[in-house]
Amino acid sequence: MAAKDISIIHPRPSSIVAALYTLRDLNVDVAILHGPPGCSFKHARLLEEDGIHVVTTALDESGFVFGGRRELSSVLKKVSEMFHPKLIGVVGTCASMIIGEELSEPVMDAGLDIPVIEVEVHAGYANNTKGVLLTLESALDVGVIDKEEFERQKVLLEEATEVEKRHGAASKEYLAPSRGDLKYKVAQRIIELLREGKKGLVIMNAKKETGYMFADISVAIHEIASRMGMSANVVNMANLDVSLGLPRVREHAHNIMHDLKEKGVLIHEITGGLDEYPIAGNVVGDLIAKKYKDHDFAVITGVPHAIPMDHISHMEIIAVTNGPRQVLPLKEMGHKHVVVEIDLHPKTLGVKHIVESELGATMREIAKEMLEGPR
Repeated sequence: MAAKDISIIHPRPSSIVAALYTLRDLNVDVAILHGPPGCSFKHARLLEEDGIHVVTTALDESGFVFGGRRELSSVLKKVSEMFHPKLIGVVGTCASMIIGEELSEPVMDAGLDIPVIEVEVHAGYANNTKGVLLTLESALDVGVIDKEEFERQKVLLEEATEVEKRHGAASKEYLAPSRGDLKYKVAQRIIELLREGKKGLVIMNAKKETGYMFADISVAIHEIASRMGMSANVVNMANLDVSLGLPRVREHAHNIMHDLKEKGVLIHEITGGLDEYPIAGNVVGDLIAKKYKDHDFAVITGVPHAIPMDHISHMEIIAVTNGPRQVLPLKEMGHKHVVVEIDLHPKTLGVKHIVESELGATMREIAKEMLEGPR
């Protein structure tokens, strides 16, 4: 059932930024922002840490009046000479779209012999998933993805939008940001549950590269449970199907699975791909209903609000998110503890291995004190 539309007044993710990250997942070598030099500055800078070049046409007041066709064509030629890319993306901005710039004309003027993904997008869409869809439509047009993958992605985007409307950052008119519960108290509680011999589910339902940090919580719980002799009481689930997703997304899944295997963490249930977090929750729900109803607690990381409460409401639920505005909706859903990994995003860009989380580090320190005693 579709969630209702409401007027939201807290800041929301940008469709322009969503387009940039989708270009990254398609493995473009260069992304060109056609607009002012400061547009999407923070994310453009972060993406350069993730292996792609991000440049701008740097439109000024004159460009706002007379357009930037010549500037974009010039930048396209320049990046071709500087970086020798095999794939380029061009992303519109509010400024260039308002004045009616058509990206195809300057792209044709540049006369490059490589594919260029043109994304005519602005930040005025209610849902940032629009930026992803527009990027994928253009990628389909130039043959970077096929029709089957486009249709698959379209379904995921529609469901991602509904998940946010039901229990996410788009579920209320205003959501105040929160850091959630104290990590050391939540870490203590997880260790207590393991020590008491309770049966637990550790469910990673992560979005793309965020999995590099959320996976660390699965690792930390495995380490502690193993030291206690309680590893048989823990079942690990994760959306780490290495065969699904855009090129960069499949690579992330492969990297994380490799690291988990090296650390001795067995994933008992694969629930989907790293881009399937909006629908993997239903897979999790079905698995719990069939096989794991007798478990006492669940640690859910990534996008916990995509997991239906139907079969886990009797459990003690610990949610780990990177969204400060997600704390209240998760509490209202029935998650007893909510932890925010506030610095996750910048720490998971450009990495190829699992990154230690604050909650994971806290659990390790507390377990060391509890199991080894003071030194």
